[in-house]
Amino acid sequence: MSTSKPGLKKSVTTGAGIRQAFLKFYEDKGHAILPSASLVPEDPTVLLTIAGMLPFKPIFLGQRKSPVPRATTSQKCIRTNDIENVGRTARHHTFFEMLGNFSFGDYFKEQAVAWAWELSTKVFKLNPKNLIVSVFREDDDAFAIWRDQVGVPVKRIIRMDEADNFWTSGPTGPCGPCSEIYYDFHPELGDDNIDLEDDTRFIEFYNLVFMQYNRDADGNLTPLAAQNIDTGMGLERMAQILQKKPNNYETDLIFPIIQTAAEIAGVDYFAIDDSAQISLKVIGDHVRSVAHMISDGITASNVGRGYILRRLIRRVVRHGRLLGIEGAFINKVAESAISLCESAYPDLRERESVIKSELEREEAQFLKTLERGEKLLAEILERKPKQISGDEAFKLYDTFGFPLELTQEIAEENGLTVDVDGFETAMAAQRERAKSAHETIDLLAQGSLSQLGIDSTNFLGYTDVTSQSTVKAILANGATVDTAEAGTEVQLVLDKTPFYAESGGQIGDQGYLAGDNLVVRIEDVQKDNNLFIHIGRVERGNLSVGDSVSAQIDRACRRRSQANHSATHLLQAALKKLVDGTISQAGSLVSFDRLRFDFNCPRALTSDEVQQVEAQVNTWIAEAHGAQVEVMPIADAKDKGATAMFGEKYGDEVRVVDFPGVSMELCGGTHVGNTAEIGVFKIIAEAGIAAGVRRIEAVAGPAVLEYLNVRDQIVKDLSDRFKAKPEELVDRITNLQGELKTTQKTVDGLKSELALLKSDQLLGKAEPVGNFQVLVANMGEVDADSLKTAAERLLQKLGDGAVVLGSIPAEGKVSLVAAFSKPVMDKGLKAGKFIGGIAKMTGGGGGGRPNFAQAGGRDASKLPEALNAAKEQLQSALE
Repeated sequence: MSTSKPGLKKSVTTGAGIRQAFLKFYEDKGHAILPSASLVPEDPTVLLTIAGMLPFKPIFLGQRKSPVPRATTSQKCIRTNDIENVGRTARHHTFFEMLGNFSFGDYFKEQAVAWAWELSTKVFKLNPKNLIVSVFREDDDAFAIWRDQVGVPVKRIIRMDEADNFWTSGPTGPCGPCSEIYYDFHPELGDDNIDLEDDTRFIEFYNLVFMQYNRDADGNLTPLAAQNIDTGMGLERMAQILQKKPNNYETDLIFPIIQTAAEIAGVDYFAIDDSAQISLKVIGDHVRSVAHMISDGITASNVGRGYILRRLIRRVVRHGRLLGIEGAFINKVAESAISLCESAYPDLRERESVIKSELEREEAQFLKTLERGEKLLAEILERKPKQISGDEAFKLYDTFGFPLELTQEIAEENGLTVDVDGFETAMAAQRERAKSAHETIDLLAQGSLSQLGIDSTNFLGYTDVTSQSTVKAILANGATVDTAEAGTEVQLVLDKTPFYAESGGQIGDQGYLAGDNLVVRIEDVQKDNNLFIHIGRVERGNLSVGDSVSAQIDRACRRRSQANHSATHLLQAALKKLVDGTISQAGSLVSFDRLRFDFNCPRALTSDEVQQVEAQVNTWIAEAHGAQVEVMPIADAKDKGATAMFGEKYGDEVRVVDFPGVSMELCGGTHVGNTAEIGVFKIIAEAGIAAGVRRIEAVAGPAVLEYLNVRDQIVKDLSDRFKAKPEELVDRITNLQGELKTTQKTVDGLKSELALLKSDQLLGKAEPVGNFQVLVANMGEVDADSLKTAAERLLQKLGDGAVVLGSIPAEGKVSLVAAFSKPVMDKGLKAGKFIGGIAKMTGGGGGGRPNFAQAGGRDASKLPEALNAAKEQLQSALE
């Protein structure tokens, strides 16, 4: 977050105004405004930044000296421990902002209490009659300050036990009592028998921690020499109070995101049932979370914080489907979140393309498997089991990408539980069966590195292409073994190796290990921390732990990969020089036969730009720039202008690959010694892969000749087929495309005419229901566009009424459409929600506007049943 002083003053009741007022208040009290820390914390004991004090934990623990005596922040936080309550309660969130003021051995209780009260009553203008405070049961000092100096009535100062009002950093270390301020929504109920756990009446919005003791191993408390203050005010909670909303979700911090999701779903937030509201709240909350997480460099994966990101994205997708949203939609909601938050967190807009690229990729990946998984889960639920078995839950996880938590969540909604122990058993069995080359972690699953006696692999490959190495560990058939015979697929660890392990986009080396009557073909090398896992097959002889082997990489493959890797560096430099200096890498692949470079760019490159970039790279290749590789402190590398990849974690020492005057990057890959070794460079494709992210695919060196030979053969084949010379092919194909387009227009016109003729014949089948005309019909094989036209035409002719049409335009596919007149909508019927429910009967879904909506399904056999249900529901609602 920006640390600059606020500009235009905002209303103190808006979310932005509350944030601004809090920071300004404490700045006036001598506090330095510090920016929000990243959601990726320095503290290795936690995955995500979960509290405003976390960035200051080393200071509170005495491990680091504070640069300032007083500080104030608005810290973005992520917590997922209560994820099942998100959307169900008034104020549970995964993402929230914690406003805080901190004292590092400077002021203490009196000032903290006085300022908290002044801020609450003078700045935020809360009526003292609505405020109640709590203190630790033994903290007589805090009790006296609230009573005597602030003037809070004794009955409204509640003593609480250690579980509620005593902060600790762990079993030992700094700790201290807390004092909290609560807002009372119903002071008219009086001060007798106050229960602060009653969240329908009270909301805790400000927590003051007085860090005054050190706890030793025996539990004894001794006063700290330097006493600290750590406070936290929930921004969303204060917004709820000041904006007089029934929950945090309806404040201006979240509700605009919810409204965007509601518009996509074709629903009115205030007119839908509780379950649909919960889905909208989950989407609003989670999209805020994932946008900030990706902005801070987190990418989706199956481990750690990457898994949390993936889980949140998948929950958004699923709740979108519960609302009847079909297809991709997250980026539309994410745009609303970015727009809402960018004034306080400008990095969201700066990283917009990366955020949307990651969301688009994850959403698309999940949608591919979600439908099949939902179908299987629906079949399981139809059997009405007492419990979803562990094997079924594992199949959903392993085959369809359903996280266990998602299966548990759906099961709970249907009154069921999941056999978690059975799931874990199935997971363990799968690990034992796994033989995939990429499951190198199985080698370590048998025991820790210390148990295997391996600290790391000594990589020699920057300078050597061979080495004499010792085999330290072997994995075969999912278990560690001492010996592997010919024909066995193996994963093995050497004490030292010339083989490059896949990293930074560059694939692992290939080659051989040789010994006495022994040959092991190495097909890939992966890295697990500092351990290189060699993956291959014993071709001859027996391989044993302790064997001395000659490790030899495939030099031809290495030359190709390092040429392609160096070419990506030149490519990035050319893009920055010729297209946009702000272009940055978003991903890459360096293989033996090709290279791929993804980069952040808001527009497509013109054909001229592509040619210019290609020409520039080839110019640098021809100029024979020598490579200079040096390991240096990261600060020195940045001072020299070396390019780093955003989100990549670098150590104190970094490797810099420099082609002077052309490119300088932080890189651990292998490279040519001189650009002339690349030979030649050819771009074969440039395209968008996500919003704001482009991809260039190219070949270099010998691969260019192979590429051209293939293209030449294709041209020859086309010339033979079309009886045309190569230079005539473009005109010949253009003419054929024109003829095809004309024919297709004729066919589409005939289809539309046929659909209108069919629709006219249906008019007589409309039935009066109350004051309305209702028509529900099956139009056979009519396509979706024609079905839409027919429904609009029929409703226009019928007047006040409702039209629901279905068709089967393709094998097994179902198309549905609903068109409602305004008087029908006035009866409470919304076309989007209505047709979405009908579509579910055919294994699909959909939605749209209240007056018109379309949907689709996958089970054509269910169409008659679905149309009958639509007719019955309309008759029931309109009679």
